[in-house]
Amino acid sequence: MAGTATDGDDDLIDSINVTPLVDVMLVLLIIFMVTASYIVEPAIPVELPKAVTSEETVQTTLALVLTKDGKLFLNGEEATEELLRAKVKEELVKHPDVQAIIAADKDVSHGAVVHLIDVIKLSGVVKFALNTKYEDAPAR
Repeated sequence: MAGTATDGDDDLIDSINVTPLVDVMLVLLIIFMVTASYIVEPAIPVELPKAVTSEETVQTTLALVLTKDGKLFLNGEEATEELLRAKVKEELVKHPDVQAIIAADKDVSHGAVVHLIDVIKLSGVVKFALNTKYEDAPAR
């Protein structure tokens, strides 16, 4: 009789071959490791000052970069102070607890950084951080 339950092998499958799954996962892991280094690199090259007390911060809505030559970037795009004020007000409507991270080149004057802090605070952002590069503490 065709199609009966007793046709074919009576062997039970008592194990699953996971080798192909492991191979695929290792390939995905390698791809992730290679591409992660490109994702982390900042799009705008800035040489950050070093600080022993630096900490990792979470991704924020507003990423501000002040370059050595005085250019201002907001979330990777060049911006003016007027555009910055408008974008901050727009973000505050969506997210009242918006945060900002300021990454300024170490050769930028202190006054320029303070002015940028004033601009974002007067626009309504109360939480901000200065981006630094982590450096091991010197031996004493």
